[in-house]
Amino acid sequence: MSKVTFNELLDAGVHFGHLKRKWNPNMAPYIFDEKKGIHIIDLNKTIAKLEEASAAIRQIARSGKKVLFVATKKQAKDVVADRVKNVNMPFVTERWPGGMLTNFATIRKSVRKMSNIDKMGADGTLNTISKRERLQVSRQRAKLEKNLGTIADMTRLPAALFVVDVLKEHIAVAEAKRLNIPVFAMVDTNSDPNQVDFAIPSNDDASKSIAKILDVMIAAITEGLSERKVDKASSGEEDGEEVTDNKRIANFDEEVDAEGKKKAPAKPAAKPAAKPTSAKRPAPRSK
Repeated sequence: MSKVTFNELLDAGVHFGHLKRKWNPNMAPYIFDEKKGIHIIDLNKTIAKLEEASAAIRQIARSGKKVLFVATKKQAKDVVADRVKNVNMPFVTERWPGGMLTNFATIRKSVRKMSNIDKMGADGTLNTISKRERLQVSRQRAKLEKNLGTIADMTRLPAALFVVDVLKEHIAVAEAKRLNIPVFAMVDTNSDPNQVDFAIPSNDDASKSIAKILDVMIAAITEGLSERKVDKASSGEEDGEEVTDNKRIANFDEEVDAEGKKKAPAKPAAKPAAKPTSAKRPAPRSK
């Protein structure tokens, strides 16, 4: 497993926390000292938590499951995009679409819409509509690509989330907690580490600090993926994951469409009313 040294974290500024007046008391176990009104994170605790998180995320990658990276703050966007795409994991760096996890079927519908626009361009359908309509469709496609581009291939809910700044991404963390999806997160001195499953005490505002923590996590994922290949080779399995995922996407989308087209169940036919029986007077008794 790739390990990081105390000095590497120090050079990256991972130890710098927030002002003392902004601290979260739950971060007390991870704070080493205070200098000039700024809390200093205990890097020995950071190393311990980082190793724990790395081991867990490596096992997730080894099992073939996906980890969704979430970082919409300016300092983290490019850092996350550059590193995560190398391990073929989904990431969100523009805006967290509300309900992305808790309302996954609706997100898949948006992905279908983007795919349909691509098909229209491929088969020439776009050329048959007016220029104005074509421009509107292109703008809609660009917007969908911006918001959903990296998660378009997600066939199911991710096995875990990795979050930079739990305060900024509180909606994503809340959705993951609701669905019992484990959350890995960089947690600064102004955040609550109890909100996530694997808290890594670290500076979540500096690009160098974010890059250093991400490098360790990406290295762990890379190791997990390599171990997965070795496991498959030793067991003689073929790597048909891509084909399986494509089938799963098609099946899921069909289920979503079917759900939307379901009609209200027909009311059971009313039972025919019983024919009224003519009341006959009993015959008079013979005296």
